Amino acid sequence: MIGRLRGRILSKHPPFLLLDVHGVGYEIEAPMSTFYVLPAGDDEVTLHTHLAVREDAHVLYGFAREADRTLFRALLKVSGVGGKMALGVLSGMTAEEFSRAVQAGDLAALTRLPGVGKKTAERLVVEMRDKIEKAGFGAEGGSLVTAGAAPAGADQDAVSALIALGYKPPEASRMVSKVFDEGMDTETVIRAALKGTVK
Repeated sequence: MIGRLRGRILSKHPPFLLLDVHGVGYEIEAPMSTFYVLPAGDDEVTLHTHLAVREDAHVLYGFAREADRTLFRALLKVSGVGGKMALGVLSGMTAEEFSRAVQAGDLAALTRLPGVGKKTAERLVVEMRDKIEKAGFGAEGGSLVTAGAAPAGADQDAVSALIALGYKPPEASRMVSKVFDEGMDTETVIRAALKGTVK
């Protein structure tokens, strides 16, 4: 099991990033909460990882904080929740917001997450309530590192990232168009779009 990796970021295309660890490039899927705190350049970073072994693939997930990985692993134990949906949950809400939504039984907030319908939201509330108290999710740290100039097509990159997280293309386009301004970088656009879903 690969539990932690330290290396330089070679590329970032949410939800994927490529991490160079002593000459070996690890392709990692990560939630937006991790992308928000990654350095803008190619500084060395440490990620807590979870390796999912399936019949057709080995998928490596990476998290900036151990609390995020703990929540991710707890989500995977909920019936009907896979890796993609768990990443969507961690991208759409902080661990603290998720904890509050579950404990308050706020189905409306949970169903705004990509791929989460009413029945899944109900399962999340029932199955996660006791786990949340035991694990103490909600420890937050780090801040968004703002890049310099916005890359061309930041809005389109943001739409692609939201689609990869599970949003339908028209919904992803609508979310981005509501928040996009010239000069914003991709991660800022994604963060603003996701923030709009949890109001």
